Amino acid sequence: MPFTIVRNDITQMQVDAIVNTVSPEPGIGLGTDSAIHEKAGPRLLEARKAVGHIAVGTCAATPAFDLDARYVIHTAGPRWRGGLLGEGRFLKKCYLSAMNMAVEKGCRSIAFPLLSAGSYGFPKDKALQIAISAFSEFLTEQELQIYLVVFNKEAFQLSEKLMHRVQSFVDDHYVEQSYRKEYGSPSQQREQRRFREQELRRFMASAACASPKPREELEDAISESAILPMACPSPAPAKALSLEELLRQEDVGFSEDLLRRIDQTGKKDSEIYRKANLSKQHFSKIRNNPDYKPTKATAIALALALELDLEQTRDLIGRAGYALTNSSKFDLIVRYFIEQKIYNVVQINCALFEHDQALLGA
Repeated sequence: MPFTIVRNDITQMQVDAIVNTVSPEPGIGLGTDSAIHEKAGPRLLEARKAVGHIAVGTCAATPAFDLDARYVIHTAGPRWRGGLLGEGRFLKKCYLSAMNMAVEKGCRSIAFPLLSAGSYGFPKDKALQIAISAFSEFLTEQELQIYLVVFNKEAFQLSEKLMHRVQSFVDDHYVEQSYRKEYGSPSQQREQRRFREQELRRFMASAACASPKPREELEDAISESAILPMACPSPAPAKALSLEELLRQEDVGFSEDLLRRIDQTGKKDSEIYRKANLSKQHFSKIRNNPDYKPTKATAIALALALELDLEQTRDLIGRAGYALTNSSKFDLIVRYFIEQKIYNVVQINCALFEHDQALLGA
């Protein structure tokens, strides 16, 4: 997938370019900068000195030397000074300039730490949202495999407000799922009540004819019996269809329905597969194979790229044999964002990562 999050030491990444946050003037800083220099060896500092001054928000590339990469892209990140001096704008420029430079150098993959979120003091939730914005913007126009590398989950934080809303939604619907298992769905409960009422009316009518008791006593007896659960009658079994009859009812498959929906939007394939966090090569398999069966993560990502509502999403992924249920944390997180009309796959993947779930895309 063009964007993914990995928990790793960035110095161990095997990519074309590794991005490092540096001071404008040559030197070795703390944290990630120190680790990258240690792994790359002393020649990296010499190359950095040859570059000289790097303005905040811009970058320069040097060889990666002993790292498992071709280049180190040095970007001068902003220091956090309260957010009133354009720090967010400069941080986004760091991401965009590094990705553009990687493309210019012919790179196909790039690994980022969460820039400026360490010793430069940028609040991690704000730094992450800026990274999401930059990646999303870049991937709508360019092809590049982007890795956001986090060393541990403590270094990776979504907005507390957003995480609270997602977690509350997941918790509430886990409770709902448990209630449904015990008592049935609301529609099943309504059907049970309707059946009980019909049975009570029939009983009252027959009892009134057969019993000398006053009507009030009958109603009291019936009212007491109403609290007892009564099973709904099973419907009469429908006539089984033959195999040939069933096959004639076959609906269109996932690929055909997907391509029809894309045509209806009037958008190019590239707009959809990039929004879905898919590569061009992966999407070509879907377009060229009517019987192609995607993974669930791919099917949902394409539904999000089309900005389908919950019912439309269930219809599309159902054609690939998948469903959204309340018994899956992955499904509930996806459902939350669809209901909030948030279709940014990069942002949703960050929420999924935070909850140790699989990511969307190929």
